[in-house]
Amino acid sequence: VQLVESGGGLVQAGGSLRLSCAASGSIFSINFMGWYRQAPGKQRELIASITSGGRANYADSVKGRFTISRDNARNTVYLQMNSLKVEDTAFYYCAATNYSDYDGPLYNYWGQGTLVTVSS
Repeated sequence: VQLVESGGGLVQAGGSLRLSCAASGSIFSINFMGWYRQAPGKQRELIASITSGGRANYADSVKGRFTISRDNARNTVYLQMNSLKVEDTAFYYCAATNYSDYDGPLYNYWGQGTLVTVSS
């Protein structure tokens, strides 16, 4: 599976962006799709994930502001980001996997990332 993100860019604080992650093949049977982000000088963090059944989870830092969704017919996963803050500035990466352990999904497919910059 190849993943390609799009939709990043420059936005003012309080604004919105929608990121897309297009997969080269069908995502219908992929158990977990997720969005990570990595800000300069910080570790990569998982901010949102969604199962094949549509169950979503969010990091506390984005809960209530970001929404992950998947369109299996279009082989695409989305991240709707509202009420953006300066601290949301980061590279955002899409990930996919069919594997998990007791700690959660073990992502093994990654996109190249898209940059989101939030200005004050």
